Amino acid sequence: MTEATGPQSAQFSDSYITENPQRSLEEVTKALEEKPEDAEYYSQRAYAHMLLQHYNDAVLDAERSLELQPNNANAFLRKGEAEFHLKNYPAAQDTFKQGLAMNSSVSSFSSWIKICEEKLNSSSCPELQPTNQETTSKYRHDWYQTESQVIITVMIKNVQKEDVHIKFAERQLTLNVNLPSGENYNLTLVLFHSIAPEQCTYKILSTKIEIKMRKTEALRWDKLEGHSEHPVKHFTPESMHKYPSSSHYTKNWDKLVVDIKEEEKNEKLEGDAALNHLFQQIYTDGNDEVKRAMNKSFMESGGTVLSTNWSDVGKRKVDVNPPDDMEYKKF
Repeated sequence: MTEATGPQSAQFSDSYITENPQRSLEEVTKALEEKPEDAEYYSQRAYAHMLLQHYNDAVLDAERSLELQPNNANAFLRKGEAEFHLKNYPAAQDTFKQGLAMNSSVSSFSSWIKICEEKLNSSSCPELQPTNQETTSKYRHDWYQTESQVIITVMIKNVQKEDVHIKFAERQLTLNVNLPSGENYNLTLVLFHSIAPEQCTYKILSTKIEIKMRKTEALRWDKLEGHSEHPVKHFTPESMHKYPSSSHYTKNWDKLVVDIKEEEKNEKLEGDAALNHLFQQIYTDGNDEVKRAMNKSFMESGGTVLSTNWSDVGKRKVDVNPPDDMEYKKF
């Protein structure tokens, strides 16, 4: 029996390709040599081309997939997204409309059609551009970076966790949000440098969505999107406090970071979380005597007393003092 050396058709999943697009591209190409009429192989190779920013090749593979399987929803998505990145917005919109007609259950088609309409309106009607900017400004996104991370904040309020869908790839971020108004917000970024998808996280707060992407190298990104054609720049002490922006206007990034931290401090906490946050804040803001008092009282009382008065607890051993309705047990 011959041992299998690579993934079979069903194993060329999006997650497998996202993990290593270049390797997947080579493996799918070999698989196509054996099965040149496999529509799914062409669709998934188009996805690998997308992640590697080979948009023309992605269009060709997606078209070949559709020739073999005209109702392939993924192939329509691949083709439309590649055309969008090539700035061929009319073709992309037409592709997404065809995909929606074939499979109306895929919500991404409607979202992409709206994005294409916005692009077409802004390019064909310059006089309407300020209005479009005003409409989308409430959903703006900004970014800054540290030596190890790129942090994106999307200013959307009051969204639920189940309505937020984020996909990380080595050179791409895709965010889809079902807004409380019933509308859909889409953000697709082709990143300037590589990230480690498995180490990326996001957090949904009442005022924003915060996305943290782990850099694969400690490089200073000159911009958030695009293709790096310039010499690599490493972080220097002078560059650590310079925060670039995806916006067209000048941004006071020091102030933005302070505002973000302030918003996080003001997040509504309840129950034990609120109490723990209060204790953490007291400890953080306290002087050395306050911190000593809190540590000593907490340790000696078995966690039943927390005092900030060093002049009191510094002179004596703090006794265990559980609440009236509880009994302290030493394990």
